[in-house]
Amino acid sequence: MNKWYKKIGSIAFTSLIAITSNLHAQTTYTKYVNTFVGTAPMTDPKILGYALPQGWRSWAGLTFPGSSVPNAMVQLSPITAYGSGAGYQYEDSVIYGFTHTNKGHWNLCNIPLLPVSGAHEKFGSRFTHKQESASPGFYQVYLQDYNVNVSLTSTPRCGFHKYEYKSNVDRQILFDLAKANNHVSNWHIEQDGKYAVKGFQQPGEKIYFYAVINTPIEKIDTVAEGKRNGYALVHLADDTKGPVEVRIGLSFVSAENAKQNLEKEIANRSFAVVRKEANDTWEKLLSTIQITGGTEKQRGMFYSCLYRSFLWPALRSDVNGEYTDAKHNVVKSGFDYYTEPSLWDTYRNKDVLLGLISPNVTLNVIKSLKDVGDKTGFIPTFFHGDHAASSIAGAYLRGIDDFDIRGTYQLLLRNANVEGGTRSYISEYIHKGYISEPDIANPVVETKAKAGVSKTLEYSYDDYSVAQLAKALGDTANYRILMARSKNYKNVFDPSTRFMRGRLENGDWVQHFNPQYPYYEYMYREANAWQVSFFAPHDMTGLIELYGGPKGFESKLDSLFSLPWNPNYIARNVETMVGQYCQGNQPDHEAPYSYIFINKPEKSQKIIDYILNNLYGIGKEGIELSGMDDAGEMSAWYVLSSLGLYTFSATDPKYIVTVSLFDEVKWKTSSGKMVTVIKKGKSRNLSSINVNGKKLEGYFVSHDIFKNGGTVEVVTK
Repeated sequence: MNKWYKKIGSIAFTSLIAITSNLHAQTTYTKYVNTFVGTAPMTDPKILGYALPQGWRSWAGLTFPGSSVPNAMVQLSPITAYGSGAGYQYEDSVIYGFTHTNKGHWNLCNIPLLPVSGAHEKFGSRFTHKQESASPGFYQVYLQDYNVNVSLTSTPRCGFHKYEYKSNVDRQILFDLAKANNHVSNWHIEQDGKYAVKGFQQPGEKIYFYAVINTPIEKIDTVAEGKRNGYALVHLADDTKGPVEVRIGLSFVSAENAKQNLEKEIANRSFAVVRKEANDTWEKLLSTIQITGGTEKQRGMFYSCLYRSFLWPALRSDVNGEYTDAKHNVVKSGFDYYTEPSLWDTYRNKDVLLGLISPNVTLNVIKSLKDVGDKTGFIPTFFHGDHAASSIAGAYLRGIDDFDIRGTYQLLLRNANVEGGTRSYISEYIHKGYISEPDIANPVVETKAKAGVSKTLEYSYDDYSVAQLAKALGDTANYRILMARSKNYKNVFDPSTRFMRGRLENGDWVQHFNPQYPYYEYMYREANAWQVSFFAPHDMTGLIELYGGPKGFESKLDSLFSLPWNPNYIARNVETMVGQYCQGNQPDHEAPYSYIFINKPEKSQKIIDYILNNLYGIGKEGIELSGMDDAGEMSAWYVLSSLGLYTFSATDPKYIVTVSLFDEVKWKTSSGKMVTVIKKGKSRNLSSINVNGKKLEGYFVSHDIFKNGGTVEVVTK
C-alpha cells in the first residue's frame, strides 16, 4: 500500500473519533455561517425591479457552497451547470462533478472529479438538499444515481475527497478534464504508480494536478484525450474496504509542484484532521469580530458575509515559492503570489476589510500587483477604472507599507498618464478633462461605446488616490496635477438636467439622453445616470455644490430612492432597486451614506437599515442576495454597514460611523488592539458619537482607532 495510507493505529483512530465528535463543540463562529447564501437566484419582480424574461436567471449571488480556506488556491465545490456564475445553482437537481477552483465570475471551475459506478451514457447524479450539508472548509452530498456519499475538505493548495460507495464493486472516478467554465483547449492525465495520477487542464494557462488515491488503480480509460468531448475514467480495484479517499494537489507551475503541495499540506493526515484544521482556520478569522445583540438572522448573515469576504483574491504560488508570472515564466520572488483582486467591485470596501483583518495577504497582493506591473509596464485593474490606485493608496495610508512604495507609485503614475495601459482613453481624458461618447440615435442596453461618463468619474477618483501617495512621498508637482484632475468629474455634470451626462468630442451633451435607461458601456458602465450621479467620494463638498447646495442635493437624493424603476428597463446586473438606486450592482453603493454629508444621518440610516434587513437573506430559503457577490464586495458591504463603520472613500484612512445592527462589537485588530463599538439607546437615529469618551465632531472616525484600539460609543435619540 502507498506510504501515505499505512493503517491507522488504535491511538490514531481514537483521536480521529475524538476530533470528529468534538468538532461541533469547537465551532463557536463557523456555526453561524451558511455557505449556501447567494446560491439561489432572485426571482421576486418587486425586488428585482422587473419580471425575469423567459429562460433568464438573475445575476444575484453567484456564490459557491463548497470547501475553501481563506484566500486559497483550491476552492472545492459541486458543479450543477457549466458556464454559470459559480458552477452551482441552488434550484438545480443534478451534480456533474466537484471542481477545484472558483470565484463566481463565469470562469474557473477547473479539474472536475466525480465518483461514479456502472456503465455510462452520460455523467451526473441527482441529489437533494435534504442529503446535503456544508460549513466553512467542508461540503457533503449524497449522489443518488451512484449511491455515493461525498465529503469534501481542503487546504490552501489541496483538495481532499472522501467517497463512501454503497457497493465496493465497479467503483470509478471521472476526471472530466474537458470541462470547465472556460473553454478547455487541451488536457492530459496519466497514472503514476499504483495509487496516483497526474496531469493538467488548459483553459488558458495550464492548471496541473497530482492526485493520490487510497485504493489501487486498476486502469485508466481515456476517451478523446485533449479534446472537448473527451474524459478519463479511473477504475479502482474491487472489494477494498472503507471509503475511497482522493488527496489532490494543484499548481499553476507543474505536476511536480502539485505533488509537493500535496505532500506538504496533507500528506497522510486524515480527512477529519484536515477538516478540523480548515474549521479552526475559519474560527480564528471569524472570531476577529465578536458581536452581541441583533437577531438570529442578522448574526447568521453577518458571519456568512464575513466568511464570504475572504475567499478572493486567490493564492497562486506553490509551497516552494514558485509561480507563473505575467510573462508566463516560472519565478520565485520570496512572497506569496495572488491573483488580481476584483478591483472594480472590491476596492470600495472588501479590499479595506481584507487589510484590516489579514494585512499580510493585502501586503502580498500589493507585491503581486507590482510584480505584474514590473513585467507589463502597468499595474493591472479588473474590468474597469484603475482602482488598484485606491486599494494600494488606502492600504499604505493605513500602515501596510512593507513594500517598494516608490516603485509601486511610479507604476501607478504610468497608469495615470500613459496611453495603451490600464486606463483606456487616458490621453483624451488628460487633454479634454473628460472622455467623450458618440451620439447614437437609438442606444440599447448592449450598445458598445466608451462608457465615458463612468470612466471620467472613476479616473477622477483614481487621480485623487494617486495624489494621496504623491503627497505622502513628497512629490508636490504630481500631487498638484493629480488633485486638479480629480475635479474632472465636474466636467460631465450637466446643470440643465442635474445628471452626470455623456459629452460629444466637441463638448456638446449627448442628445439621446434618458437618465433612467441602463447601459453596459454606453456613457455608463452597468448603470444609468441616476446611479452614477452621486459618485465623487473624494469631494462630496464639491459634488453638493453642483446640485446647488444641501437642499438641492437632498432633493435629488430623495428622488434617487423614491422614483419608481421602469420594469421595462431590463439589464442583467442592474437589478434590485430602491427607487432608481441599485443595490444589486456596485456603482452607487456609496449613495445611501450621502445624506450624512448634508447632516441628515437619519435619512441615510433609514436606507441602510432597509437594505440590511430586506435585501440580504431573501426568498423562501433565506439565502438570496440582492445582487452578484462579486468576489465578496456585496458581502463586505453588509459586514461594514451592519457594524456601523463604512469605508465611504476607501483611499482615506477613516470610516463613516452609523448605527450598528448590534448592541456591542468587539473587533480585535491585527496588532492585538481592541476596537469596541457600543450602541446606546433603542432608536435607529444617530444623536452623537463619542470616541474614547470624547464627543466626535462630524461622522468619521480615524483609522487611529485600529492602530491604537479604543471605544466608539454611538448614542441614538
